[in-house]
Amino acid sequence: MLIRSQSSRSRRGRLGGHFREWSVAAALGALLFLLAVIAPAFFQKSQLLSMLSSTVPVLIAACGVALVIISRQIDISIGSQFSVCSVCLGLLVRDGWPMPAAIAATILAGAALGAFNGALVAGLGLPSIVVTLATMVTWREALRWWREGEFVRDLPERFQWFGLGQTAGQTMTMALTAALFFALVLAMKHLSAGRYIYAVGSDAEAARLAGLRPQAVTFAVFVLMGALTGLAALLNAVRFADVDPKTGTGLELQAIAAAVVGGVAVSGGRGNLWGVLAGVLLLGCIAPALVFLKLQPQWEKALQGCIILLAVAADGWRAFRGKN
Repeated sequence: MLIRSQSSRSRRGRLGGHFREWSVAAALGALLFLLAVIAPAFFQKSQLLSMLSSTVPVLIAACGVALVIISRQIDISIGSQFSVCSVCLGLLVRDGWPMPAAIAATILAGAALGAFNGALVAGLGLPSIVVTLATMVTWREALRWWREGEFVRDLPERFQWFGLGQTAGQTMTMALTAALFFALVLAMKHLSAGRYIYAVGSDAEAARLAGLRPQAVTFAVFVLMGALTGLAALLNAVRFADVDPKTGTGLELQAIAAAVVGGVAVSGGRGNLWGVLAGVLLLGCIAPALVFLKLQPQWEKALQGCIILLAVAADGWRAFRGKN
């Protein structure tokens, strides 16, 4: 009887292993079907390109946050890092740096900010929530003192959309994001480094006994997240003619919400990037959907909150069922 009961729970676990991801995908499909019936103009090419290009930076940032959460850490400073990297990119390009050099410097700046967090968390053993809360405020206030809210203006024409024009630039940013996303998916599934992240997030002590170095893995994850933040800042900044120093405000909530809605467990060790993609698309569709459905835009945050609550509640219910 005990063996039969354990086998039954195992089968339920396998069947429900991607419950959250499939639930989010189903919700996204239902929303798109509703829009196709009521507001077919939502699917116009220009509208979809605009929506997807604005979602690209959030997806990259959410992938970085997902890796941190899977490793059983958290980073709420990503919005401030995003703003700092955006301003650095704009200033470098305005000062005459070639775009490839400015791009590399921006990604390195993000990696350096992530390494600072990683050194405090992995090196000194400080709680990641405290460290990243402190750095979030520090970077944001330092940027406010430095720029005083002033936009970075007078950027060369080669900056916006990489000088390719809007349609070609949007296509290029989406193609780069798709390539990076698939590379991250394959790395998390097939490379040892990806399995190390899951192992450390599941049980750091067991991972250490198995020969891994949890501190090194944690540090590397923060560095990678910082580099992804720098890249996300780049792909967001080139959408505009000027750089807003407050552009990253609220990004941390968007990225964390997308990761959690997409099935990444806040307790670490579980989740995949396909779920993050579904979460980003679902949350990103809400604002434009409200416009086409002729509803008040103030409902956006309320609907996002309900989706997050339902996702967490559904996952808790599934976990409860799995124990019984």
